[in-house]
Amino acid sequence: LQQRRGLRLSAPAAIQVTVRDALNQALDEELERDERVFLLGEEVAQYDGAYKISRGLWKKYGDKRVVDTPISEMGFAGIAVGAAMVWLRPVCEFMTFNFSMQAIDQVINSAAKTCYMSAGSIAVPIVFRGPNGASAGVAAQHSQCFAAWYGHCPGLKVVSPWSAEDAKGLLKASIRDDNPVVMLENELLYGVPFEMSEQAQSKEFVIPIGKAKIERQGTHVTLVAHSRPVGHCLEAAAVLAKEGVECEVINMRTIRPMDIETVEASVVKTNHLVTVEGGWPQFGVGAEICARIMEGSAFNYLDAPAVRVTGADVPMPYAKILEDNCIPQVKDIVFAVKKALNI
Repeated sequence: LQQRRGLRLSAPAAIQVTVRDALNQALDEELERDERVFLLGEEVAQYDGAYKISRGLWKKYGDKRVVDTPISEMGFAGIAVGAAMVWLRPVCEFMTFNFSMQAIDQVINSAAKTCYMSAGSIAVPIVFRGPNGASAGVAAQHSQCFAAWYGHCPGLKVVSPWSAEDAKGLLKASIRDDNPVVMLENELLYGVPFEMSEQAQSKEFVIPIGKAKIERQGTHVTLVAHSRPVGHCLEAAAVLAKEGVECEVINMRTIRPMDIETVEASVVKTNHLVTVEGGWPQFGVGAEICARIMEGSAFNYLDAPAVRVTGADVPMPYAKILEDNCIPQVKDIVFAVKKALNI
């Protein structure tokens, strides 16, 4: 009726939300939805989280639902795994995934393998989450990307969000999943605002684990990335578009199970593939994607070898100028695309 009267209807309301606030919303909504969900980790309660992801949740839900732990990853990860085995739904926060190495036995040998070793009789519905990969000026012991590490292990699901919608939808899906999920966030994205659609603002919004998203349509080359490098790929695509090169940018969102079908369909269309990641090159996520493409039917559509853009194969330096040269930059992606296209 309003349209007939010549009145303009407003579009669905999208808002700007930071990744930090999107994660906070997801935790709040799932704590409210299911009393079995609880959050534990270092400084998550009274301090509101080291990165303020859990801001306000302790005051709202109390000591039993938001639990401060001692500085002992092996200890509190073990408590979380045990709780999951009796059908609670713990969200275990590592202050950085570099510290998850202290709890690697709990994550791999206890969480990932128990369902299989119990013939399916014991599920472990747990989420291990926290910042992953390089931040800024935190040097070698705080800068690894663990996507390939955890993606290597059967029994785990591994997600790696980029945008605020990714973060909210994947965290909610991970908490509701009956399998152990490793959620690899990025510290440098926490304060970055993204547009969040009206649909994503719903309390029932989830993103299916194992489904990639095409962030930009293109016809000349496929760019595949996860986490922060997705943004670099979009920037590189904008630069290359000015030169007549149209890049299709795929946000993997999930490392395991990997949505190789979306990548294959894109390669069939573009005939070129470039993978981008912040982790080391050897045995990396990009290496797995390239291997899957080579082993499948999409290989027959490649007009040139696939190209990987990765972090440098060295421990992360502390000096900023060296750090910048160890992390993939937009110029590196542009160079790789031109190499793949031979231009």
